[in-house]
Amino acid sequence: MSIPASVLYPPFNIVRLSHIVLTVTDIKVSRAFYADVLGLQVTAEDDKRVYLRALEERGHHCIVLEQGDHGVANELGFKVFDEEHLDRAAKHFETQGLPVQWVDAPHQGRTFRTRDPLGIPLEFYARMDRLPPIHQKYALYKGVKPLRIDHFNCFSPDVRASVAFYNSLGFRVTEYTDTEDGSELWAAWMHRKGGVHDIAFTNGLGPRLHHVAFWVPTPLNIIDLLDLMSTTGYVGNIERGPGRHGISNAFFLYIRDPDGHRIEIYCSDYQTVDPDLEPIRWDLKDPQRQTLWGAPAPRSWFEEGSNFRGTELRVSKLKSTPIVAP
Repeated sequence: MSIPASVLYPPFNIVRLSHIVLTVTDIKVSRAFYADVLGLQVTAEDDKRVYLRALEERGHHCIVLEQGDHGVANELGFKVFDEEHLDRAAKHFETQGLPVQWVDAPHQGRTFRTRDPLGIPLEFYARMDRLPPIHQKYALYKGVKPLRIDHFNCFSPDVRASVAFYNSLGFRVTEYTDTEDGSELWAAWMHRKGGVHDIAFTNGLGPRLHHVAFWVPTPLNIIDLLDLMSTTGYVGNIERGPGRHGISNAFFLYIRDPDGHRIEIYCSDYQTVDPDLEPIRWDLKDPQRQTLWGAPAPRSWFEEGSNFRGTELRVSKLKSTPIVAP
């Protein structure tokens, strides 16, 4: 089976993923979870929003929590190379018949919002407020010691269509899963920044956010987080892991925030900067695809996710299923 061809000279330059906006139902409870348990640093806040960054990041925020009536996912944020590329991006989406709305995004420069063809809300900017470095202020390190935001993973009802669109923006496939007969894409991992992925797509009811991931220094930080969560009232928020993925080779843990948004804690994947890097194929029924050690994921991992604001859900076109834990 062929995957959509990479576009090495896209119409504008996306540097990397940047941030995500999540609506939460109790801003104080969510603040405590992300700041006190995970260890993200609060950079600004009021009664309706909390902005946080991880310890290696110089940008003002990698996650924004907004108070609301229901827990939903909002914009997935991406940084482009400069203001010229921001204008080129807006023009590109307009020519594709996709909406472009310029917005006032606090702590960011010129910013516009759009949606991909399946309905995922996206946000693009070139400049964000820069903050002093804190990566050597070790007294601030707590929780799982998150260093940076790493990737988004989304359910897609049409993985091939998602891959084709993001390929056209310069994302490149690093690993993928196809169906049993090899005729169709079931999942794919795509990058801009030189890791295994900035965004990934998994077959399922969607589009929905599956998870947002944060990079941590070592697997031992994940063990520390498990000890912390299990003794501070969060044991029920531990969903899957720890373990090592077959795909990406990364060490992982999946947890849920107070509104059910899924967070992956992630480290130890590999470099993918070469433009001619060949994608790695995985069989859907390979037990080492999900976890190198062979343990299957729970059913919740394949069925539950965060709805995107204002996005209509579609049933997946594929009926193939992976191995699911009993």
